[in-house]
Amino acid sequence: MTDGAVLETARVLVAADKFKGSLTAVQVAERVTAGLRRVVPDLRVETLPVADGGDGTVAAAVAAGFERREVRVTGPLGTPVTAAYAVRDGVAVVEMAEASGLQHLPEGVFAALTATTHGSGELLLAALDAGARTIVFGVGGSATTDGGAGMLAALGARFLDASGEPVGPGGGALADLATADFSGLDARFEDVELVLASDVDNPLTGPKGAPAIYGPQKGASPEDVATLDAALAHYAKVLEGVLGEKAAEAALAPGAGAAGGIGYGALVALDATFRPGIEVMLDVLGFAPALAGATLVITGEGSLDEQTLHGKAPAGVAAAARAAGIEVVAVCGRLLLHPGQLGEAGIRRAYALTDLESDPARCMANAGPLLEQVAQNIANDFLR
Repeated sequence: MTDGAVLETARVLVAADKFKGSLTAVQVAERVTAGLRRVVPDLRVETLPVADGGDGTVAAAVAAGFERREVRVTGPLGTPVTAAYAVRDGVAVVEMAEASGLQHLPEGVFAALTATTHGSGELLLAALDAGARTIVFGVGGSATTDGGAGMLAALGARFLDASGEPVGPGGGALADLATADFSGLDARFEDVELVLASDVDNPLTGPKGAPAIYGPQKGASPEDVATLDAALAHYAKVLEGVLGEKAAEAALAPGAGAAGGIGYGALVALDATFRPGIEVMLDVLGFAPALAGATLVITGEGSLDEQTLHGKAPAGVAAAARAAGIEVVAVCGRLLLHPGQLGEAGIRRAYALTDLESDPARCMANAGPLLEQVAQNIANDFLR
């Protein structure tokens, strides 16, 4: 129990990511706030939904005060989709999954060899047209493995086969690539800061490359993975002939393998700067001023697991709060980390919905009410 004087000065910052498949980051913040105030009605709570560059990044920016804009672009299968980006004061937040993400594929349908990032390029063009001087390009949740070739084609680059015809869409078609022409690339990128925001530091190809590590979740068979890896290696070799040694260096750089290699396209042709997604987003969303004066931070995501420790949103939030000397607790759907791992990440304690409802299907279906109950437990443990 804390005394009344401490309670009167308590101020909680809720900075959590989405619970994928059940609650958006905004909904997580709303439910946690409601649960806390059931126990402490007058509690001061500030919410700052966060994201690490993957799906949900635009929604987090909009929740922080950015303007949401929509545009029709080419989806991963080549058909039109509606995609959103966010803009404020010359800064645009572009989420490649909005244009080229798995959510645009019909249930059970994959296109491992042919899915294109063309729409992501169109989304970047929309941000340029909106006057953006800095573009935060969040990459993750992609349906594609085309090395960013589709994106670059939308921006004016040409990828040609031996007969001088454009190669087809998708990573598989890059096996036919004979040459590339970047003379038509949109010149506005020379004056724009493009930040590649990702929690993935994989290279383009090889055992830890985009096809091998992420291809299977996009429907790639072992044969498809081998095809894509060889095609992307060939793509990088052709670009080395056109752009020089920097193309080979970019293929090995951290983040090159992000979102099916779209990171490589951004690094090699758009002079993007790679930064861990959560670091970028905390800056863009204004986490530092929101943290000032907080006495407790509540972070979280759907699953707290080994991946969380490697650049996911809760780890980034906890690291920043710990540096400021502020205690952190976490909420999650399921907890796969032991207390020692949580402590090393700067998280005092984690509360899982599965502690209240062990059946996964029921837990996801009732995530909102369960999260409010969890938040009540946090209030009783830390705010009374």
